[in-house]
Amino acid sequence: MSERDFFLAAYDVSRPSRLAAALKLVRAYATGGQKSVHEVFLTPAERGDLLHDMAMILDEEEDRFLLLRLDPRARVYTLGKAQAPSDPDLFYLG
Repeated sequence: MSERDFFLAAYDVSRPSRLAAALKLVRAYATGGQKSVHEVFLTPAERGDLLHDMAMILDEEEDRFLLLRLDPRARVYTLGKAQAPSDPDLFYLG
């Protein structure tokens, strides 16, 4: 299995049809998230595919998309009822 990096994917989309398409696309890669911010683990190829496909959906004059790579050395903190992943090295995409 290829090495995956941890990203936050966030978007601000003005039209409902594009918003639905952006949500569907990001959720195909997401392991968690809320509203328009999602946690994604991506290989370099998946990262390229996500950026390309999102560029095809969004209007660059009206919409925004941010894919932020997080530091892999950072410690995971949980608040409230959240629990750390029981197997953080294995994620199923499909």
